[in-house]
Amino acid sequence: MKLTFLGTGGVQSAPLFGCDCHACERARLEPRRARAATSALIDTGSERILLDAGRHDLHQRFQPGELSRILLTHFHMDHVAGLFSLRWGIGEPIPVWAPPDEKGCDDLLKHPGLLDFRPALTPFVPHSFGALQVTPLPLQHSKLTYGYLFDWYGTRCAWLCDTCGLPPETAEFLEGQPLDQLVIDCNDPPRESVRNHNDVTRALQIIERLAPRQAWLIHLSHEMDSWLLNNRLPDNVLAAVDGQSIRVGSVHAVTV
Repeated sequence: MKLTFLGTGGVQSAPLFGCDCHACERARLEPRRARAATSALIDTGSERILLDAGRHDLHQRFQPGELSRILLTHFHMDHVAGLFSLRWGIGEPIPVWAPPDEKGCDDLLKHPGLLDFRPALTPFVPHSFGALQVTPLPLQHSKLTYGYLFDWYGTRCAWLCDTCGLPPETAEFLEGQPLDQLVIDCNDPPRESVRNHNDVTRALQIIERLAPRQAWLIHLSHEMDSWLLNNRLPDNVLAAVDGQSIRVGSVHAVTV
C-alpha cells in the first residue's frame, strides 16, 4: 500500500500571506518547501482513496473514475474545500465517508452533486475496502473528527489528524495495534497550552506511547517549520513534505 502526502500544512502553513519569517521566505523561494492543506492519496492497486479534500485543485488533479472513494476526517474547510468544485463535475458518483456530523460544511450535504455521502462508519469497527481494512478512530478536536487505522495484510498505518492529544479509548485501542507507520498532527512548536492541535511536545509523547516503527508529522504550521530549522527530531520521526510517498511495510520512504 502506498500513501502519498498531497498536502502537509495546517491553516497557517508556509508561505503564510504577509509573513516574512524564514520558513515563509524559504517556501516562496523554494516551492518544494511550500505546504498545501493536509491530505493524502492511498493506493492499493485496486483502490485509490482520497483522504481529506482541502486542496482546491482536486477537479484538475484527478480524472473521472480515478478515485474509488473519499474518506474525510471532519468538515472543517481546510479538509473539504476541494469538494466544492469537484461536486459539480460530470461522471459517476464518488462514494464519501465522513464522521456523522449533520451540519457538515456550508451546503455540501444539502447539495452534494456527484458526491455520494454514505452512512458513517462505526468507531473501532473495521470496514473492508477490497483487501484494505479501515477502522475509524475518534479524535479530540473542535469538531467531530475521526482518525483512521489502515490495515494492509496485517501491516498497520494510523492517521491521526486533526487532534489535540488522544481520547483514552483511542489511545488504548492503538496501544494494542503494532504500528508500522504513524501519521500524527503536529501543528505547533512547543506550547504551554494547546486547544485543537498537538504541539511537538504532545505529538512526540503520543509517538513514544504508541511506539510505531516510523512516525510522520503533518498539519505543520509555518511556526513549526521555523522551529524545525533549529531543532532535531528523534531518529524514527520525520516531518512529512508535500508529494512524498511512503509504502506501508517498507523500510524506506520514496519521494515522487
